[in-house]
Amino acid sequence: MRNITSRQYRWMIVGTVIGILVIVIFVFQETMWNTVQPLIAKFTDKDGHTESSMDNKGNMNKSSSPEIGTGQAYAMVTPARQQLIGVKTAIVEKQPLQTVIRAVGRVAYDEQRITHVNLRMAGWVEDLFVDYTGELVRKDQPLFTLYSQELVATQEEYLLALRASEGIQDTPLVEVREQAKQLVEAARDRLRLWTITDKQIQELARRGTPQTYVTIYSPATGFVVDKKVFKGMYVKPEMTIYSIADLSTVWVLADVFEYEMPFIEIGQSGTLTLDAYPDETFHGKITYIYPYLSPQTRTVRVRLVFQNPSLRLKPDMYGTVRIQVNRGKTLTVAEEAVLDSGTRKVVFVARGEGMFEPREVTLGPKVGAFYEVVEGLQPGERIVTSGTFLLDSESKLMASTNMMGSLGMGGVKMEQAQMGQMDMGGMDMGAMGQDKNMSQMETDATKKKTAGGLTLVLSTDPTPARMGDNRVHVTITDDNKPVSDANVLLTYTMPMPGMIPSMVPMVPGKPGVYDANVNLGMAGQWDLTIAIQRPGQPEVKETVSVIAGAGKMSGM
Repeated sequence: MRNITSRQYRWMIVGTVIGILVIVIFVFQETMWNTVQPLIAKFTDKDGHTESSMDNKGNMNKSSSPEIGTGQAYAMVTPARQQLIGVKTAIVEKQPLQTVIRAVGRVAYDEQRITHVNLRMAGWVEDLFVDYTGELVRKDQPLFTLYSQELVATQEEYLLALRASEGIQDTPLVEVREQAKQLVEAARDRLRLWTITDKQIQELARRGTPQTYVTIYSPATGFVVDKKVFKGMYVKPEMTIYSIADLSTVWVLADVFEYEMPFIEIGQSGTLTLDAYPDETFHGKITYIYPYLSPQTRTVRVRLVFQNPSLRLKPDMYGTVRIQVNRGKTLTVAEEAVLDSGTRKVVFVARGEGMFEPREVTLGPKVGAFYEVVEGLQPGERIVTSGTFLLDSESKLMASTNMMGSLGMGGVKMEQAQMGQMDMGGMDMGAMGQDKNMSQMETDATKKKTAGGLTLVLSTDPTPARMGDNRVHVTITDDNKPVSDANVLLTYTMPMPGMIPSMVPMVPGKPGVYDANVNLGMAGQWDLTIAIQRPGQPEVKETVSVIAGAGKMSGM
């Protein structure tokens, strides 16, 4: 008898371990199905009627196991295991949603209260009465005197017209008197256009001689924030001589992040705190939301108006703006309870006796640590708030209609493994389940859906889909007529947290038929979402699930 070498001994150990693992997989998978099946039937039949999960031979019919959503089913976790993985639950209930939005704010001038002083004539500045920036001026306060040759000429025209009108008052010709009066009015209007006030015109008529230097007065009350004039300077009409700002009211421009915009509305109150006045709070209101987004900071500018009678708020001061958001009392769910795959949001509902139902929900905006529930949950239901990731993994394992197929052993019949009737003769494992899987393969060949009045028929090439490159065909009809004027986008992803969806445009081929190449990089369930856009029609979306690599032997 020859001696066994150490290398042969190691290979014997490895072979023994592999054999044990295969037997454990067969026995464990089928035993788990036998345990879970009665409980699933209990919780899924709301009318109290259960459909038999056994065939007429007493074997399990796994196709009757309910799947919740796409690629997920009820998860069963014993109380001991729940404690081990840290499963925690909470009641879904209505509660007031309140939060505070904080943003950096900058004090700015009220643009509606800035007055620019411009001239309508050219000339030289003689006397300058307001000669520095920051000076407070009152309305009708003298700013400077101006010598303008055009203005002097206009004054002389007015005086000549006035004298001529007075000289012909005794003439019997009414038309002559009216023409003289019209000349006086035209000369007076021209002086007004040169920004000469009626009071100055009356003084000119009383004096009877043109005034060489005319005084320019302030049109508003405020602080001089910009001054471009100096004594002896020649000024032109296109120049802005002064900019005067009324600071009794100021703006505060706050930059709010993009995801917080659903909570911002015109008319909301806001508070401002400044480092300069740490114990003081200023109150204002939102009056405008700017219609564009900053591409650098991804923020939207919001304008608040603050009263500033004591002038403590000075332009270009920085502070913190707080906006109180009150969404009212609404149904909420904790942030940590939601599993977001990118294409759908799922929570786990506790159904008792260790059963957890994965349920797709529609959520509103996030307020603080909670989401608003739009659809999918009812008050009083208990959901999982901790340990959801492990429950999600368990749910996906339970969802497979052929667990051994998902392990790359699709030809092995589960009922034969349970009864110890596995026929290993010839090792033709693929032929053992050929007849049983044929109908499933035919079902997977085409998927027909109806959405938005359209009929969608999806198929893959090859059929069934395989792990790797596939060609997806979608036929779209409207009342049995092919739809050929649509833009179709295909988004595909696996229904699991952290999976980033991929998007490809579908290329039109035959009338109503659209094609796209996809790469299904992993074996298992893939969700294919078809988005259809037609001119003048609302967008239509529908999701179809396919199994990549189903029914194929892996590594055998």
